[in-house]
Amino acid sequence: MFAVGVNSSEKDFIEAFKRPDAIFTGYVGQFVVKPLLGYIFGIIAVTVFGLPTPLGAGIMLVSCVSGAQLSNYATFLTDPPLAPLSIVMTSLSTATAVFVTPMLSLLLIGKRLPVDVVGMVSSILQIVIAPITAGLLLNRLFPRLCEAMRPFLPPLSVLDTACCVGAPLAININSVLSPFGLTVSLLIVAFHLSAFIAGYFLSGSLFHKAPDVKALQRTLSFETGMQSSLLALALANRFFQDPLVSVPPAISTVIMSLMGFALVMIWAKKKE
Repeated sequence: MFAVGVNSSEKDFIEAFKRPDAIFTGYVGQFVVKPLLGYIFGIIAVTVFGLPTPLGAGIMLVSCVSGAQLSNYATFLTDPPLAPLSIVMTSLSTATAVFVTPMLSLLLIGKRLPVDVVGMVSSILQIVIAPITAGLLLNRLFPRLCEAMRPFLPPLSVLDTACCVGAPLAININSVLSPFGLTVSLLIVAFHLSAFIAGYFLSGSLFHKAPDVKALQRTLSFETGMQSSLLALALANRFFQDPLVSVPPAISTVIMSLMGFALVMIWAKKKE
């Protein structure tokens, strides 16, 4: 997020707010399309594959949470001018998740989940607002210093992203290697793949006349396909007695990140 701030300006964020239709579409993708897909794959897990009901609930829980901050960096790597728009979308979904996530979990799973409002606001401030603001201020006050820093920021960001993917995998390796791990992993892959595709084609149909339609499609694909699986994992561990509920969020944390950045490499190569 600091790298995004260093490579952006205040005007970029002002321009992002001038696209309410795109912001609304991202919100629909995050809290309408994705929960519908989560419900479908949760039902498939139980009825078709015969998995325990808590695993189906875990898949649905993953679909109820807000967008992931990693989607902002993925957008920055593929379409830097749209990174501020992605940040606005993710911040909006995260800010409103304190109300929407409990409502969706009650609707899909039948369980009311209290969400830590103060904790989520604090998370937005620490992970998104503070580093971006620091980058923007540094870019305005010390442009030469920013020019000197820019070549080092991409490899540092990639290392940071690798830690974000590797740490959850190491912590939740038992879930991945559990007897249900392979089947749940395949269902999670199908869930995220469907979400990436839905976000891509939904935005393509709505904004086909926009001059930057392809960039919008990639941005909204990231926004729909990537969400805060760590929040789902925390909710599963705290509010569900059955430990199986936490298996899908744990696997999703890794799968979502790997799939998102695989798309970054594919789309970046196509642009070249």
